[in-house]
Amino acid sequence: MKFFRRHWYDIGGIVAIAAFACLVIFWNQMDVLVRLQLLSFIAILVHQYEEYGIPGGEPAIMNIALRNSDIPDRYPLNQNSAMITNVLVTYTVYLLPVFLSNVIWLGLAPMLMGMMQFVVHGIATNIKMKSIYNPGLGAVVFLHIPIGIYYIWYITSKGLAQGTDWLLGIVYLLIIAGGIVNGLTYRVLANRNSKYPFDQVEMGRFHVQEKLGKLSAK
Repeated sequence: MKFFRRHWYDIGGIVAIAAFACLVIFWNQMDVLVRLQLLSFIAILVHQYEEYGIPGGEPAIMNIALRNSDIPDRYPLNQNSAMITNVLVTYTVYLLPVFLSNVIWLGLAPMLMGMMQFVVHGIATNIKMKSIYNPGLGAVVFLHIPIGIYYIWYITSKGLAQGTDWLLGIVYLLIIAGGIVNGLTYRVLANRNSKYPFDQVEMGRFHVQEKLGKLSAK
């Protein structure tokens, strides 16, 4: 478990490669909606690897830049909460629509969630960091948003989305984002005395502390 807690996003990167291989091999046998949902699943795995792996730095960005923590290696985000929340949401919320692609509201929520990541990465974090890029933004701009836009265009143009799909999709999204992600990460699993701190390698990626130190010195 210790290995998985430390390397869940590396494993996710391998899963993304395997999923992409399946997409290529079975492309002609897949419905358009299945292709799009699988692409969305791959996008979130790439997104997470960009945040925590290469270039990484999300633990420091979240706890220092966005949360102003005095113990940023473990509070409010820690290694355990990052693993549980990201794996739970990714493999449940993003994979279910791959197998239930005709349930439009179920697939609409993760698409909207991916696109809305721009608010965090493209606006909030860049303002705090006084930057034009932060880890995760690349996947949002080049994967989540294009895939999401095409998905919305497709289900709209084909008449697949009804008013109830939009309503249920948005409610489902709010439950995922507010109840599961925010609730689990920053309430249930947040612990100032957590036994699961991020290690120095994870905290040092993207040189967040150095960059914020330079900003405060100006």
